[in-house]
Amino acid sequence: MSGLLALLDDVAAIAKVAAASVDDVAGMAAKAGSKAAGVVIDDAAVTPKYVHGFEARRELPIIWKITKGSLFNKIVILLPLALLLNAFAPWAVTPLLMIGGAYLCFEGAEKVFHRLFPHADPEVEADLDAGDPAHLEEARVRGAIKTDFILSAEIMTIALAAIPGGSVWMEALTLAVVGVGITAAVYGAVALIVKMDDIGLHVAARARTAIGRAFGTGLVKGMPKLMALLSAVGTLAMLWVGGAIILHGFDVLGWPLLYDAIHHVSEAVVHAAEGPFAGFLGWLVTAALSGLFGVALGLLLIPLATRVIAPLFGKGGH
Repeated sequence: MSGLLALLDDVAAIAKVAAASVDDVAGMAAKAGSKAAGVVIDDAAVTPKYVHGFEARRELPIIWKITKGSLFNKIVILLPLALLLNAFAPWAVTPLLMIGGAYLCFEGAEKVFHRLFPHADPEVEADLDAGDPAHLEEARVRGAIKTDFILSAEIMTIALAAIPGGSVWMEALTLAVVGVGITAAVYGAVALIVKMDDIGLHVAARARTAIGRAFGTGLVKGMPKLMALLSAVGTLAMLWVGGAIILHGFDVLGWPLLYDAIHHVSEAVVHAAEGPFAGFLGWLVTAALSGLFGVALGLLLIPLATRVIAPLFGKGGH
């Protein structure tokens, strides 16, 4: 009996430690996730454009495919890679993120170039051409998962930096919680956005009051405009995040000139505004200047990517 009581006491002690560990993981995950909130918002803005234009019955299956790809990116590839780099080659994190940022700049700039100068560059046209309509869904999903990989790398890196040093298993569990939580939040929101027109149609048909029917009709009419707006915002988010990653990387590597210049301009705007929106205006200036840098860099990368890198890998696309 004394042996059994001792065993139960040990089990209770282990349970208490496990409960404390769960609390620690939850707390660290919340803190790490909040640090990555800016990139999460960009991720949510970028994704809807990949399902824009498909018939309603294919929207949720496409989002589910992208969600599974995003989880694979975060949990299977990026989580162990982040822990390994953090432990053995922390110097490599910044250059790798900068390569990803350059890809985002190229992606966004290519879409801007195509919008401003349609048919001006056959290589860009070929790169953006979906080809066989039967393969359009597959191409969109691949493109979304590639973009998600870069944004997820930024999220996981920010999250890892926010986790206090400790057991590698605690860091891994916290990153897993952050990865799953952020993926569920982002793609849950995206699913709600892309199905809002169907919800509006249902409300318009079933509502018992004129106000309810008008609200449903408004959703149906307004969602195409919102989706077009989100598509544009998604492209801008690519350029802003990509440009910000490159500029921050330059600063970390010892070339802070551009990063500091943008920071000083932002501070000047905040001091000049001196009101409740001063902080927002400072952020807006930083985002706009980072985005302009992203456009400039992306335009420079277009000929390199379409005429050198793509043929090198034997394909005319990303």
